[in-house]
Amino acid sequence: MPPKEQRLLKIGVLGCGPIAQAAHFESCVKARNTELYAICDVAADLLERMAATHQPRRAYSDYSTMLADPEVEAVIVATSDAFHVPAAELALRAGKHVLCEKPLGLTVEEVEGLRATVEKTGLVLQVGHMKRFDAGLQAARDFIENEMGQMLALKAWYCDSTHRYAMTDAVQPAMVSSRLARRPEGDPKADLHRYYLLTHGSHLVDTARYLGGELVEVEARLSQRFGAYCWFVDVSYANGALGHLDLTVAVRMDWHEGFQVYGERGSVVGKTFNPWFYRSSEVDIFHEATASTTRVLGADGHFYRRQLESFADTILHSWPMLGAGIEDGVASVRAMVAIAESARTGRPVKLADVQGGVE
Repeated sequence: MPPKEQRLLKIGVLGCGPIAQAAHFESCVKARNTELYAICDVAADLLERMAATHQPRRAYSDYSTMLADPEVEAVIVATSDAFHVPAAELALRAGKHVLCEKPLGLTVEEVEGLRATVEKTGLVLQVGHMKRFDAGLQAARDFIENEMGQMLALKAWYCDSTHRYAMTDAVQPAMVSSRLARRPEGDPKADLHRYYLLTHGSHLVDTARYLGGELVEVEARLSQRFGAYCWFVDVSYANGALGHLDLTVAVRMDWHEGFQVYGERGSVVGKTFNPWFYRSSEVDIFHEATASTTRVLGADGHFYRRQLESFADTILHSWPMLGAGIEDGVASVRAMVAIAESARTGRPVKLADVQGGVE
């Protein structure tokens, strides 16, 4: 890991659950420009276990108390989805910058309200779409923006696998849970249609936007068979390109994620791996002018750590935000609501027209 810089951003992590244990605690410790200063969770047993493991300077059982600590400069919101917006709002009002896990929120109205708070405070809010820090995707975006010319079409797919846990359980830390953990009302997984679209669809939508630009309209179909869900989504981009998105949970095969982009002066084909392998995407960039192909090799695949370092650079050094900002978070929620509405009604839906949440 790179050596620590002299000036470190002091981070407080809200939530000691799976995503914090698998990604955020380690990222805070390993990042060149951050310190895991504080952690917070209402479950006393979980808080004690994580504090002993990761050694933050402070451990809080009350979020308001952590936010009142003047040493905490930024907060990572690593809670259940339903708590993202309220927790981010409190942090911003307390003068803390925020890195919030995806999806940013559950409804268009609440994320629009959060955007108003971000604008009012002038603080940094970054959404945890960590795939933007995949070196393969970054190379693809650089080619698209600077060499490819006009985009003709973009296809992207995100297909979770029935075998994912046989693979990921072998590489992730053993997760610690607590019966005292705070959970949202009801079971988020009770409605799998909604849960899959929010949890997995948010990744697919953000990749499509990161590479292709703004989405203006979607037309979606949903097939539900043998416990699997498949959304095929035709997309209209603001730049005039066509798009097609495939979200399937779960395919009876290996993890299947990637994209194809067809452009004026070349094309891009990408294969993306399960993020817990910390392996950058295999992206082949075809240059029409030289009839050659290039690929990024030997890339740093710790997307969560790289995401956090970029977040800290934006705050400490006023560097441009490379991650997903508030506008990206809002647009992603709008896209998922539009996809759900289109699949339900059988009609095309404009993102600008949607309200409410995924139904």
